[in-house]
Amino acid sequence: MNLLALTAAATEAVAESATDTALIEGTILLGVATLFVMLFRRLGLGAVLGYLIAGALVGPHGLGLVGGAESKLAFAEIGIAFLLFLVGLELHPRRLWELRRAIFGLGLAQVVVTGLVLTALIFATLGFSWQAALALGLPLALSSTAQVLPSLKATGRINSPFGERAFSILLFQDLAIVPMITIVAALSRAPASVDAPPGWQMALTTVAAIVALVFAGRFVVNPLLRLVGRYGERELFVVVGLLSVLASATFMHSLHLSTALGAFIAGVMLADSPYRHEIEADVEPFRLVLLGLFFLAVGMVLDIDAVLARPLLVLALAAGLVVTKVVVLTLIVRAFGKPWSVALGLGLLLSQGGEFGFLLFGQAADALLIAPEAASLFSAVVTLSMMSTPFLMLFARNLEFSPGSEDILLDDPGKAPRGSAIVVGYGRFGQIVAQMLHAVDCSVTLIDKKPSQIELSGRFDTKVYYGDGLRTDVLRRAGADEAKLIIFCTDDRSIDAEALRPIVDAFPQAKLLTRVFDRRQLMAIDGAGASGAVREVFESSVALGLLALEQLDVDRREIEDVEAALRHLDAMRLDAQMSQGDLAAGLDHRFQPGGSREGTSILERLREKRRAAKLAKEEAEAAG
Repeated sequence: MNLLALTAAATEAVAESATDTALIEGTILLGVATLFVMLFRRLGLGAVLGYLIAGALVGPHGLGLVGGAESKLAFAEIGIAFLLFLVGLELHPRRLWELRRAIFGLGLAQVVVTGLVLTALIFATLGFSWQAALALGLPLALSSTAQVLPSLKATGRINSPFGERAFSILLFQDLAIVPMITIVAALSRAPASVDAPPGWQMALTTVAAIVALVFAGRFVVNPLLRLVGRYGERELFVVVGLLSVLASATFMHSLHLSTALGAFIAGVMLADSPYRHEIEADVEPFRLVLLGLFFLAVGMVLDIDAVLARPLLVLALAAGLVVTKVVVLTLIVRAFGKPWSVALGLGLLLSQGGEFGFLLFGQAADALLIAPEAASLFSAVVTLSMMSTPFLMLFARNLEFSPGSEDILLDDPGKAPRGSAIVVGYGRFGQIVAQMLHAVDCSVTLIDKKPSQIELSGRFDTKVYYGDGLRTDVLRRAGADEAKLIIFCTDDRSIDAEALRPIVDAFPQAKLLTRVFDRRQLMAIDGAGASGAVREVFESSVALGLLALEQLDVDRREIEDVEAALRHLDAMRLDAQMSQGDLAAGLDHRFQPGGSREGTSILERLREKRRAAKLAKEEAEAAG
């Protein structure tokens, strides 16, 4: 009895200690990650580099504040599965079929050619056997899905021609993991495992698994979503979304296949579901958190001792990897008939090593093809190459957006015919404004700086010119010297008086109108000389409020009085805020629960005015 009690007490103590460790490590990781991500965001270098540096700092090879890097990395790889699931949700199966040539043409060429070139360089310069060089060169040909795809999604470029090519290459790289595992197993010098399946069996298993996921998505998950939709409970959508990702990833993992590929297939199967938007919104927060943890773990596994022991070699290998991949992929894309700018942009974007390299290096070490020290060295090389990606992405984006760089024709505003109005930003807001101008035969020049929006507009026979409308030189080329109106319809909360004042001064004959997000931005542009500004949600909010009053069967004339009173109060409040420079000013100028003395007074005046007008009309009719 005493022995059982001691065992139970020891087990409880171990569990309590593990809980304490998890809480402390979690607090440290999140705290340091928050600090570094904010810092690197402020510097314009992106969140990924902040996560990597934070992980390296607190990890076992840094300050040693957090341990268990490998286990955290294995867990955090679920974040990649979430990422591929969300990408799959945006790709209808028909669209995926349309990309088959890019996937199995450009993707295959990148993996094979880059892998063989890297293998040859490693064999010729580092003294490895050809088997070891192949086990290292092929994984190094892979790129980081976890770094590249979030960047493409965040900027809306995932569905542009440039983004689709990058995605096609990354998708084929995920498919190539199984053949690479098979090659490493075939070259293995370790005693053969009885349980290890042959390569042909793994290939057939992959195809069968994909088919099984397709059927599960169509005949299990979609009917389940329809059932959940009847209840309308958001919690159930969250549960089904998580279940779809984790079940597909678990299924593929149990077959020793790519979990990310399984999650992607599951996403594609739900792409035509009417509930895909709900699932996407519910799964996205988990993806963000887990991907952040993944990059923290990648930073933690960076063997700083291996770097410090041979810093010049590690830096040279990382630089050589990036340069080689840039050169090879640029030439491959150019061979597929794409412009040099597009080819170089893709080369820079996919020049880093990939997260699956860590897995394949470990398998190569287990197969006795390379020493554990070599696996650690090349893992450090991959990590350092990933750290260079945020910088290279800046150059890649400039090349992607350069005129003539894509299938989209990005014409300069200087080619636009001179119009009476210039509309900057042709999204949903700008489209409505432009239509109203067209209705009175006003000639309009449209400018936008998003190639994806320009491409979409082109599909509907609308010519939009590429440029940053906040630059006076761009506006001048667009004919702002002769324009009567310059209208900013962009969803840009950073526009303030400092940004608009040079435009007002440069083109004094043109009236400047702008869209603003809220009262804060309206106050921020005060003094710029703009002729007018519209808060983007104010009018639509008033319209919905009027509709709500109609549904409550409020008298039509009463509704008109409420609208007039609301606009009057809002104008008074804005005047107070502008004059005092304080958002808290004018709080009395609004309707409040239980009634508002000022609001009630305005309504009474309006009612009295309406009664007086009615009485005057009746008297006039009687006199007549």
